[in-house]
Amino acid sequence: MNLIESAHQLNPDLNRNTPTVYILRLQSGRLYVGCTQNLLSRLSAHDKGTASRTTRLYRPIQVVWLENHSSLTSARQRETQLKKWSRAKKEALIQANWIKLKLLSQSKE
Repeated sequence: MNLIESAHQLNPDLNRNTPTVYILRLQSGRLYVGCTQNLLSRLSAHDKGTASRTTRLYRPIQVVWLENHSSLTSARQRETQLKKWSRAKKEALIQANWIKLKLLSQSKE
């Protein structure tokens, strides 16, 4: 399954012009957080290895989180927030484990 197919599984109604924050799972096991105005184009670039140095070196295998925003400014702020989170907090978000996410937020882990 390619990145666009995995994104459609998370959100069948993908819109090309919606500011979106996304998390990719990479072959190395790492998580990559990004945001874009055009998700389908950006995922295609990640698939080709032209979107970023990280996804060129550590190929993405799946889109694991999508979050639409009303503005690109809002999406960028959320991207910055998520990039500061621990891996455990990101995994809790991906799994929609709100209890664990709340506990991790309180413990500053």
